[in-house]
Amino acid sequence: MYKVFIDNKSVIFKVKDEGLLKKEFPDYKYIEAAGGLVQHNNTFLFIKRNGVWDIPKGKLDKGETPEHAAVREIEEECGLVKPAIIRHLVDTWHTYEHKGKMILKKTYWYWLKASETKMNLVPQTEEGITEVTLFNQTEFAKIKADTFLSILEVIEALEKKIQ
Repeated sequence: MYKVFIDNKSVIFKVKDEGLLKKEFPDYKYIEAAGGLVQHNNTFLFIKRNGVWDIPKGKLDKGETPEHAAVREIEEECGLVKPAIIRHLVDTWHTYEHKGKMILKKTYWYWLKASETKMNLVPQTEEGITEVTLFNQTEFAKIKADTFLSILEVIEALEKKIQ
């Protein structure tokens, strides 16, 4: 069973049965991605990608685990060195169109801790990232007002874990 939510040009799913969801979209290309919310002291890292607040993430390379992909993508997109995974937060599913093809995407999300005491945050501009910024929880409303439904799910999962 799954629930459907509409977000701009994509469809977001809350999934209980992955197999059922994949059967519902047999003509969609299936891809997996991973990323996460990085904690630094009492703040969390967010990126501005294509004008919208987001969380660093990217596609898994062939044979790569979601955990390794999450760390690699955060390093590439933000200039961090070896953030450490604290725990898995949530998996999200959504569809979108890319270059005329329909995509069904599963993203594995993690809560990570920055290993660096002083960070040199560098946005990966070739990926449309213009900002890498740290926000404390009291500032999450700014992110929530200008992001995607799937990112709201990740923030909500984090907030439940840190209460």
